[in-house]
Amino acid sequence: MKLFTGLILCSLVLGVHSQWLSFLGEAYEGAKDMWRAYSDMREANYKGADKYFHARGNYDAAQRGPGGVWAAKVISDARENIQRLTDPLLKGTTSGQGREDSRADQFANEWGRSGKDPNHFRPAGLPDKY
Repeated sequence: MKLFTGLILCSLVLGVHSQWLSFLGEAYEGAKDMWRAYSDMREANYKGADKYFHARGNYDAAQRGPGGVWAAKVISDARENIQRLTDPLLKGTTSGQGREDSRADQFANEWGRSGKDPNHFRPAGLPDKY
């Protein structure tokens, strides 16, 4: 009976441990997907393409699994919060155009994370490389 109880306990511990390792691996790969989208956006330097890259990074990360979704959300939210602190338009001191852009970015982030096609935001003329 003790052997059976020990086997059950070990399998539970190993199962939980395995799930955490899987989650962390997904989060790491998802963070890499987000970085790749950011790097591509900087390289492309294409007017009107930022929403596409937001959606694509979140989409790619979310395809990794729950860890990727988590990483994409944390990174996207952090980016928008940092931008809100550093961009005077987002602080409410002027027209509020920055707030609208931030909301549009978050919409594109959520679009991608939900598994919808990021090409919805792809601007005409963006090179096929991206």
